[in-house]
Amino acid sequence: MNDNSRNDIIDVIDEFDYSTQNAVYSEKFRQWRSRRDNPYAFTFEKHQRESVYVDGRGFVDKSPVEAEKKSLSAIFFALGSASLMWIVIDIVIYRLIIIVLNLSGVDINMNFSSSTIYGGCYEVVAVLMMTAFIKVFIPFIYLHIKFKIPLKAEFLSNMSNPSALMGAVSITFIVCIATSIPAAYSTETKEVYQFFASSGADVSVWNQSEFLVYSIFDVIVMPIVSQLFFCGAMFTVMRQFGDYFAIVMMSVTSALLTQDLRIMPAVFLVSLVGAYGMLTSGTIFTSVVVHIIYKMYDLALTIIENNNSENMMTYRLIFMCSVLVAGSFGLMLYRNMIKRKNIHLAGYNSELTFGKRVFHASKTFPYSVVAILCMICAVIRTVL
Repeated sequence: MNDNSRNDIIDVIDEFDYSTQNAVYSEKFRQWRSRRDNPYAFTFEKHQRESVYVDGRGFVDKSPVEAEKKSLSAIFFALGSASLMWIVIDIVIYRLIIIVLNLSGVDINMNFSSSTIYGGCYEVVAVLMMTAFIKVFIPFIYLHIKFKIPLKAEFLSNMSNPSALMGAVSITFIVCIATSIPAAYSTETKEVYQFFASSGADVSVWNQSEFLVYSIFDVIVMPIVSQLFFCGAMFTVMRQFGDYFAIVMMSVTSALLTQDLRIMPAVFLVSLVGAYGMLTSGTIFTSVVVHIIYKMYDLALTIIENNNSENMMTYRLIFMCSVLVAGSFGLMLYRNMIKRKNIHLAGYNSELTFGKRVFHASKTFPYSVVAILCMICAVIRTVL
């Protein structure tokens, strides 16, 4: 085959930039996309001078845009279904569990008008932990089975650039400060803290074992599980359309699923930082660390702001300034380091522009329905 003939061939799999990650990951990712029986793989190969004859239509000139839209629709149907599972568990199953346990004599109940949970400390923590875990784990298992991505391609696991971890952590510090100015703390953490405070705990609430267990679970365990879902199964399948597309859509989805307008901006920005840090460092561990830091900062600020001491404002200012200084110093070091390295993300350019790609993905059922439901729940929560 001569050079001109090769130039006439369109192959979207070969056109993808696999150089951004290690060889093992890239090869597994390419193999997954090349499987002929894979409905979620964006694949298209054609000689530009050839046409396909279709009965009743004559010669049809197929384009990669058609293949791209078809793959996007299939992928976001699955992502929408997984997100819908999250919503149903978070809104419906959660309440059904409390009702069943209450009818069974367990000391737990809920004010359904305000979604406030109350009862025994052990019972409340157990239900909160169980529902928080299954609402993430079940959708993750669903996507893992549905997409059938090899583990070595589903999760980035090779730390190729340790300095990127430091950079992601530093940016996270700055994001935490920026987002905590208009919204001091996560409403979920605040509600849990207030529950323990009302049960007789004072500012030394750390001595209460149930609160400690919940805090460890929320700060350590949940970021790990959630990133397996967002930066694992969900992110990998969207990388076919470019890293920028995958980062934005994953971050938008994670923000929407919070169903809370007050923390959506923070979750969106932290997810952006985590995904970018994962790609530039080469491992999902970076994204997990970013979310753990966000949770730790959130909890620490909550504890400080619930301190009845007259010095609370001073403590909060010192804490926030310390975090800002650490983040700024780390970011300056990181910028000096990356000047000596060629760090880039994989892009994909086609006739379907980035905006049209996002629009087509967003309007796919049931992803579009989930997005609308999340916004409705967020507005209701804000008003109430």
